[in-house]
Amino acid sequence: MTVLKTSMRNFFAHKGRMALSAVAVLLSVAFVCGTLVFTDTMNTTFDKLFAATSSDVTVTPKAAKSDEAPQSGRPESMPASALTRAEQANGVKSAEGAVSSMNVTVVNSDNKNMGSTTGAPTIAGNWTKNDLRSMQITSGHAPRGPTEVMVDADTVDKHHLKLGDELRTIAVTGDFRAKIVGIATFKVTNPGAAIVYFDTATSQRELLGATGRFTHINVTAAAGVGDEQLKRNVTDALGAGSYKVQTQKETADENRKGINGFMGVIKYAMLGFAGIAFLVGIFLIINTFSMLVAQRTREIGLMRAIGSSRGQVNRSVLVEALLLGVVGSLLGVAAGVGIAVGLMKVMSSMGMDLSTRDLTVKATTPVAGLLLGVVVTVLSAYLPARRAGKVSPMAALRDAGTPADGKAGLVRGLIGLVLTGAGTFALYAAATADKASDGSLVLGVGVVLTLIGFVIIGPLLAGVVVRVISAVLLRAFGSVGRMAERNALRNPRRTGATGAALMIGLALVACLSVVGSSMVASATDELDRTVGADFIVQGNQRIVAQAEKAMQATPGLAHVTRYKDLKAELTTPDGKVDDSGITAADPTYAQDLHRKTTAGELTAAYGKDAMSVGSDYAKKHGVKVGDTVSVAFTGGSTAKLKVAAITDDDVAIDQGARYTSIETMKKYLPADKVPPNQIMFGEAKKGQEKQAYAALKKAMEPYPQYQVRDQTDYKQELKDQVGQLLNMVYGLLALAIIVAVLGVINTLALSVVERTREIGLMRAIGLSRRQLRRMIRLESVVIALFGALLGLGLGMGWGTTAQKLLALEGLNVLEIPWPTIIGVFIGSAFVGLFAALIPAFRAGRMNVLNAIATE
Repeated sequence: MTVLKTSMRNFFAHKGRMALSAVAVLLSVAFVCGTLVFTDTMNTTFDKLFAATSSDVTVTPKAAKSDEAPQSGRPESMPASALTRAEQANGVKSAEGAVSSMNVTVVNSDNKNMGSTTGAPTIAGNWTKNDLRSMQITSGHAPRGPTEVMVDADTVDKHHLKLGDELRTIAVTGDFRAKIVGIATFKVTNPGAAIVYFDTATSQRELLGATGRFTHINVTAAAGVGDEQLKRNVTDALGAGSYKVQTQKETADENRKGINGFMGVIKYAMLGFAGIAFLVGIFLIINTFSMLVAQRTREIGLMRAIGSSRGQVNRSVLVEALLLGVVGSLLGVAAGVGIAVGLMKVMSSMGMDLSTRDLTVKATTPVAGLLLGVVVTVLSAYLPARRAGKVSPMAALRDAGTPADGKAGLVRGLIGLVLTGAGTFALYAAATADKASDGSLVLGVGVVLTLIGFVIIGPLLAGVVVRVISAVLLRAFGSVGRMAERNALRNPRRTGATGAALMIGLALVACLSVVGSSMVASATDELDRTVGADFIVQGNQRIVAQAEKAMQATPGLAHVTRYKDLKAELTTPDGKVDDSGITAADPTYAQDLHRKTTAGELTAAYGKDAMSVGSDYAKKHGVKVGDTVSVAFTGGSTAKLKVAAITDDDVAIDQGARYTSIETMKKYLPADKVPPNQIMFGEAKKGQEKQAYAALKKAMEPYPQYQVRDQTDYKQELKDQVGQLLNMVYGLLALAIIVAVLGVINTLALSVVERTREIGLMRAIGLSRRQLRRMIRLESVVIALFGALLGLGLGMGWGTTAQKLLALEGLNVLEIPWPTIIGVFIGSAFVGLFAALIPAFRAGRMNVLNAIATE
C-alpha cells in the first residue's frame, strides 16, 4: 500500500510532466482502436448487405466467379430451362431468374459518368422480388419496358438526378437509353455502388446479348425447409455438377472474399503505422521516466535511507507507468472511436457511404487497446525503474542527477556498432542480390538491424553530429549558441533518444521518397525508350466494340493497335502447365512497344500459329525458338503455337508477356468468347500529331470511362499516382512525427525543470529572457536537426538499396528527390522551433530568486 500511495503522489505531483507522454500513448492506442473499429464497421456493412441481397439458395453458372470479371465482358449465363427445373424442386416456394452485370458504364445527358469514384462497381440488372429484401421503391415505379430504368436513391442524390432524366448505358453489346421512372432506396447501408434496374427482357437483350437467359436464379424456401435441405433438392433437380448451387451463407461468404483482401491491406497497413507511432512513443516514455528518476535522485536516496528496498522503489516507478498507461489507453480507446467515425465521414465524402448506424466496437477492441497501451508503457519504463532501484542511500547527499555509467556506455556503443555493421552488410547483400524475392528478405533484415543499431549508438553519434550542426548553425549566435550546444551535449543519451524518435519517421519518409522518385524516373525512362505509340486509350472497363470502332475511324491515325489479355492454359515441351494466360495483339504492337529479343524476331510471333515467350519463362522451362507450346484457350480450343521469338524480360512494361496475333486467337476462340480490348494504342500520321490527338479525344468523348493520353499525359498521370500514394503514406507517418515532436517538447520541458537553479543563476548574472528563450529554441533546433540528419541519411540508404532490388524488375533509374530531402531537413528546424515554444516561454517566466533557491 505504501508503494501505491507513493506512486499516486508522484504521479499527480508530476501530472504536467506526464501529460505529453500520456498524449503519445493516447495517439498510438487511438490509431490502433480507430483502425480496428473502422475495418470492423466496414465488415459489418458488407455483411449486412450480402446477407440482405442473398436469397435462401442461389443458382449460378458453374464457370461464374464472384471476384472475377468475365473475359468476354458478358456475364456467364444459363438458359431459362434451368429456372423451370429449379421451380419444380421439392421445398421451393418460388424461384425467379435474375440478370446482373458489373461490366457497364452509365452516363447522364451531359455525358457524365454516374458510377462511383471510389472503385465501387456500377451494377445493372433486372428488378426482382429478391431485391425487395434490401431495397424499397420510394418514388415512381419499377421499369416496365425497354425505355424505362430505375436508379438507387444514393446515386440520384450524388448526381442530382430526378424522375424523367435520361440515362445512357454503355455495355459490351452496345449503347441504349432509358428514362428514370423509379427510385429505389436501400434498407441497409450501400457502400457506394451505383445500381440501375431494367425490366427482364431489356436486361437479357442489352446486358447478355441474348433472350431467355439468366446470370443467376434466386430460390426461396417453403415453410419449414432449411437452406441446406433446399440446396440438396435444387441440386438434384438441376443435376449434380451442372450448376453452382449455394445457400445464403455460402453466397454471402463468397461475396465477402472479394473484399477481404482489400480490407486486410487497409487494416494491416494502418496497424503498421500505428506500430511505428508506438515505437516512437517508447522513446518518449523512456526519456520521461529517465529524467524524472534523475531529477528525483535525492528523493529516492532518502527513501532508500529510511528503509525502502530496491524492489519497492522499482515497483513505485512501474506503478506510475501503469497509471500513465491506463489513463492514456482509456482516453485512446475513446479517441479511437472518434477516429473511426472521422474516417467514415471522409470515406462518405469520397463516395463510399458508411453509416454510423453500423458502427461496430467489438469487445476485443478496447481490450486490445488497453492491453497494448499499458504493456508498452510499463515495458518502456522498465529500464528507468531498474535504474531507480539502483540508487543508493548516499545519493541523498549529492545534487540531483545520477552519474553516467561509463562501462555501460562502452558496452552499448560496441553493441550498436556491431548491429549497424551487420545491418549495413545486409543492405549491401540485398543490393547485390540476383533475385528480387531473395533480396527483399535480406533488405528487411538490414533495415531492422541498421535502425536498432542507430538507436543504440545515438548517444555516440550525438557527440559528433551535434558539434557539426552547431559549428554550421549556432556559431553566429555567440555565447547563447555555445550554451545551446553544450546543453544538447550535456546528456548524449537523452539527446540520442529524443533524436531517434524523430529519426524513425523521417527515415521512412526519405526511403519512400527515394523509392517513389526512382519508380517514376525509371518508368519515364522506359516509356521514352520503349513506347513508340503516340496515344494510349484505356479505362476502368474493357474497351467496348463501339468505342473501338470510334477510335479506328479517327482521322489522322496511321494505325490503331488492339490489345487483349486472354485466359489460357499453357503446356511447355517439358510438360509443365501454367494458367497465366497469353496476350493477343495486332502486329503493329511491335512498333508501339519496342521489345528487345534474345532470340528470333518479334514480328514473326504475330505470324500464323506463332507466339513469343519471355526470357525468364524460356529459361525456366527450357523453351527455344522453334519449340511448340500447347495453348488451351479458356472457352475455346487448344492450339499448337510455334515459338518464334524470346523477348528480354529486363523491363517493367509487359514483363513476362507472351504474345500472339489476334488473327491466331480468332482461330481457336469463338466470336462470342473473344474479349474486348484491355487497352488500345494509336500512332499519328507524320506531322499530324496535334490534330490526331484532338480528333481522338473528340471521338472518345461519348465514352467517359476511357482516358485518351499521349506520352506526356501518361508520364504525368504516373507521377500523380505515385505522388498521391506517397502523400497518403506521409499522412499516416505524420502520426509518428507528431509523437516525436511531443518527445522533443517533453525532453525540453523536463530539461528546463532539471536546470531550474542553473537558469536562475544565468538570469542573475545578466542573461536576458530573450537570450534564455533563444538558447532553448536553438537547443531544440539542434536536437531536431540531429534526428533529421540521421533519419534522412538512413532512409536514403534504405531507399537506394530498395531501388537496386527494383532494378531486377526493370526499374533501373535511381533518383534522389533532393528538393524533398532538403525540404524535410529545413522543415525539421521549424519542428524544433515549434517544439521549444512552450518550454522556452515557461523558462522565461521563471522568478530568478525562486529558481536560485530550488533544490
